[in-house]
Amino acid sequence: MVQDDKKESTDCCGTEPSPAPCDCNTPATPEPMFATTGDDKVCCGPQTAPPSGSHERPGYRLWHFVKDFIETPAGPVPLVKTVLNARDRLGKIRVRWGIRRNQYQVAPGLYGVGRPNASSPVLVTANYKLSFDTLRSQAGVTQAWILVLDTRGINVWCAAGKGTFSTEEVVQRVKSSQLERIVEHRRLILPQLSATGVASRRVKKECGFKVTWGPVRAADLGRFLDAGMRADEAMRRVTFSVSERITLVPVELSFLPRYLLWVMAATFVLSGFGTGVFSFQAAWYRGMLMAVALAGGVFAGAIVAPILLPWIPVRSFSMKGAIVGVVTGLVIAAALRDQANSWEIAALLICTAVISSYLAMNFTGSTPYTSPSGVEKEMRRAIPFQAGAALLVPVLWVAAGFA
Repeated sequence: MVQDDKKESTDCCGTEPSPAPCDCNTPATPEPMFATTGDDKVCCGPQTAPPSGSHERPGYRLWHFVKDFIETPAGPVPLVKTVLNARDRLGKIRVRWGIRRNQYQVAPGLYGVGRPNASSPVLVTANYKLSFDTLRSQAGVTQAWILVLDTRGINVWCAAGKGTFSTEEVVQRVKSSQLERIVEHRRLILPQLSATGVASRRVKKECGFKVTWGPVRAADLGRFLDAGMRADEAMRRVTFSVSERITLVPVELSFLPRYLLWVMAATFVLSGFGTGVFSFQAAWYRGMLMAVALAGGVFAGAIVAPILLPWIPVRSFSMKGAIVGVVTGLVIAAALRDQANSWEIAALLICTAVISSYLAMNFTGSTPYTSPSGVEKEMRRAIPFQAGAALLVPVLWVAAGFA
């Protein structure tokens, strides 16, 4: 390590220079080990090697949305970016289609936006990454603390209903993050849609922090804070516009392929039975007719019914779907009247209606229009009729092959 002054030394430092600090997940590239000056090799790299990061440890990973850390009396807290990048947007598209949706979550704990200080507000959210991304990118807040609860990767509203966005979790997360050492105030801003799962008085009693109910939408947080943490009527109103309903359609469709493949396989088998016992030509031809009805039912129940939801003149979601399904089925029947007999037309119409009714009823879990008890009541009434109609379809379809 020590050079000898009595000779020209070509020795280099005994260790490779430490790489520059890594930018999130981007691997650092160390400088070359040697540089050549004339005929001599000299030790290059920084005169003083940068120290290892205080956050470097086996198994530790920095997410791409973490840009820095801020030191607090309770230790370092990660600061997150407020602009979503391509990776975030692709992740959003992926989970909208139901792909690995249950794994789309961030680590619970405390994060910072901007350069928060002891007087900055504390915003509470779920560890579903879509909720977290919405808060950090749309809050309109230049500096704040974000307290992320462990909701098992479930969004705020659903987690409150399922009991994971709860009083106990809020209290435990406040204590584990040592929030009382970081901020001088004693106030938490919780999303309004979490109110069904959190008892504000118990939070105050058990951890000393007062709960303030924020607006429904993260986009209104900036105005909410500017108004002295007071929400106007618009901030309290839950909306369910056409665009918001269309956003949910991909998730509804993502659950169907696994079931439709089995239904289609059974359909082609049943379509082959007829006066000639079994015909592969009939299986293909009649199977394609039923495939059109299945596609029509999916289109009616998972796309048309959600879009037209407020304008379909009944309250029951299963009936809304049935109405749209019958209309769609009549259109299909009219188009296929020259290719199918009366038994087949009846089976196609019932198939389209029952699929549409069932899918529209399932959409209740995505809306602000119904309560859990209301959903259960409707399902108890509708499912027996749907099941009976679904059993009638293959009977009519097989019978049509012998007509």
